[in-house]
Amino acid sequence: MDSKPVIGITIGDAAGIGPEISLKAIDDEICKVCRPVLIGDIAFLRKAAALFAPHLDIVEHGVERAESSVEVYAVNNLAADLRYGVESKEAGKAAGEYIETAVRLWKGGVIDAIATAPINKHSLSLGGYEHPGHTEFLAALTDTKSFAMSFFADDLRVVLLSTHLPLRQAIDKVTTTALVDLIAFTNENLGRLLNKKPKIAVAGLNPHASENGMFGTEEAEHIEPALKISRDEHQIDVHGPFSPDTIFVRGYRGEFDAVIACFHDQATIAVKSLSFGSGVNVTLGLPLVRTSVDHGTAFDIAGRGIADESSMRAAIKLAAQLSSSQALLVSSQSSETKG
Repeated sequence: MDSKPVIGITIGDAAGIGPEISLKAIDDEICKVCRPVLIGDIAFLRKAAALFAPHLDIVEHGVERAESSVEVYAVNNLAADLRYGVESKEAGKAAGEYIETAVRLWKGGVIDAIATAPINKHSLSLGGYEHPGHTEFLAALTDTKSFAMSFFADDLRVVLLSTHLPLRQAIDKVTTTALVDLIAFTNENLGRLLNKKPKIAVAGLNPHASENGMFGTEEAEHIEPALKISRDEHQIDVHGPFSPDTIFVRGYRGEFDAVIACFHDQATIAVKSLSFGSGVNVTLGLPLVRTSVDHGTAFDIAGRGIADESSMRAAIKLAAQLSSSQALLVSSQSSETKG
């Protein structure tokens, strides 16, 4: 019996590079660590495979297959003439349905984890979904109230205090209460994934973490009190606030297990500059393992066969690794309980 984890791969917005990178990512290395199952329109994927991955044999999930075949859980919802590189209601609706299907398959025990190709937020909205991104969409589908976006890039793991907000609103989210909650959340969830007590750093909001108040007051008013509460009352190994222009490099070098970023671009600029193509988006707090690429739909190059699948491959591998770790942890806890 195949004991490898089954990873459901949603192809994202079909008008973008999602189908291409999903197909190109599946190689011998991926198939050694998991059983990949694409979730998308099978007719569209067969056409895409002919263009981008002609060596792949596309078969429907559940039918007898050869070892070299790639399974597709068919959600046939695309027109044959769908155009690459164009936002549309049809592609957005289809992308939303792939996500809903993936969660349903996970709940039914058909797949063990999810790796997602990029979606276009405007197309998703045109398709009738008002979630600002995958993170919030998956939280709603799993009735998850406490969650956070994070990025894994080699030894750098970054957790975001806020995600898709205008910068003025994101700054207002930097409060003592919000940071205390996120530090505790990161400590619990990352500790479970890594199976150890994590060492956490917190980035400052302002240049040089405000230089003792010279460039802002948020560090003294909110971040430092949050760190003190987290250390004194919750015994969390947390440090900072550190200058944002150096702390992510220190995390990348392994000095910390995680860095908490104060807003979206503070995190993503660092991650993508240090490891574009190998960074993986991980949603913390969900009852399932979900990973994703560290980039968008790239409509400007969609359909041309030149998209880099490295981040998609890294996302699938990490989903397999994390789901296997979770399964071992659950099995260990079950054995301890029985003992």
